[in-house]
Amino acid sequence: RCCVKGRFGWSFVHSEDRLRKPLIKENGVFREASWDEALDLVAKKFTGLRDTSGPDSLAFFTSARCTNEENYLLQRFAREVMGTNNVDHCAHL
Repeated sequence: RCCVKGRFGWSFVHSEDRLRKPLIKENGVFREASWDEALDLVAKKFTGLRDTSGPDSLAFFTSARCTNEENYLLQRFAREVMGTNNVDHCAHL
């Protein structure tokens, strides 16, 4: 059985305020970007940081608004792709 949030806390999924496209900040201003451009930028930044400062310079935080499967995938990505065990959940903050 789900908790109250799990059963009834899904209004954010259809919220008008939800971001629908990636945004990239340039010179202090956000602009819309394609998914490919945004994901390429994130991959470049993550690997650059990992390569220059080591894998433990990265930390990944999961969310109660994600499914169990999404949280599982993020921790697998952090551990197996990025090489860090620095994974936590927002409930611990």
